[in-house]
Amino acid sequence: MDNSNRDLHGALLDAEILADVYLLLTGGQTALSLDANAENGGGNGGIRRLPEDRESLSVLRASAAESEAHEEFMSMLEKQAGETVWGKLQSAE
Repeated sequence: MDNSNRDLHGALLDAEILADVYLLLTGGQTALSLDANAENGGGNGGIRRLPEDRESLSVLRASAAESEAHEEFMSMLEKQAGETVWGKLQSAE
């Protein structure tokens, strides 16, 4: 298979697809612009305040089984990776 006519290859193509998906998931924004006054996206330039009388969000805590599974997974990662950032932070506490 000859891919020489393609503009993007591998990771570049993946990054472009991911950028398109991100833009669609962020509410129809059409461009990745940090400029609030940009023509294609960036918002309306104002800060949208949430009403003070809004319902508070519910907090879902991990069950004991979920916490244990998480700890097991983190231990497995530390064994494979060696010293980790979170391991350093926990030992500093």
